[in-house]
Amino acid sequence: MMRGSGNNFLDNSSMNKLSGIKHIFFDLDHTLWDFDKNSALAFESIFVKNKIDISVDEFLEVYIPINTQYWKMYRESRVTKEQLRYGRLSKAFKSLQREIDDHLINRLSDDYIDHLPHHNHLFDNTVEVLEGLSKNYVLHIITNGFEEVQTLKLKNSGIEKYFATVTTSESVGVKKPNPKIFKAAMRSAGALYSESLMIGDTYEADIVGALAVGMRAICFNYHKDKLADEILVIDKLIELQRYI
Repeated sequence: MMRGSGNNFLDNSSMNKLSGIKHIFFDLDHTLWDFDKNSALAFESIFVKNKIDISVDEFLEVYIPINTQYWKMYRESRVTKEQLRYGRLSKAFKSLQREIDDHLINRLSDDYIDHLPHHNHLFDNTVEVLEGLSKNYVLHIITNGFEEVQTLKLKNSGIEKYFATVTTSESVGVKKPNPKIFKAAMRSAGALYSESLMIGDTYEADIVGALAVGMRAICFNYHKDKLADEILVIDKLIELQRYI
């Protein structure tokens, strides 16, 4: 699928290639780090540890959309980090009509955060793509994920070495798509918006946020959203070679 041909984001001298890029900013979860696979493995571990007698597949069927909803509210500052961590589990168990007391929910929440970075599956070709790009561009991370967890994910998955800077929403105090987090990332990287590219999976946070401040953007369309024709889209990381 080729998107965006003929718009002003493309280098006129080479139909699909982006020109003038020096810095590439990646989102982490659902872009490089396979969140869904790693999250399922973490839940399997903590359900065994806490003797939760429920199928992980059954749990995830209700948990995943609830978690997505809570992360949207978190981006919009409608819930706190603590409310997200508790609420997504509480609502999921209630939807399954399982009685889980607050003490156990809080313990599961803590265990999940502890276990999640120990599972570090990356999307296909992640290392290959980062290795190649790092020879020609300076690479960075901008993430809304919890700082202590994101740092461990990068380290444990072996990709930390590819990134010159890591900007988290917690370190800045706002979340993507707020322009302040992109401004902080630019300042940390010593980069210009016009020389910077954002690659991420969440249209609202990553793509709209980046374009609004003058960066260019490519959507890793993990969620299979229907996007406007002018948005540059990839379905696999290896497809970045179309554009950069």
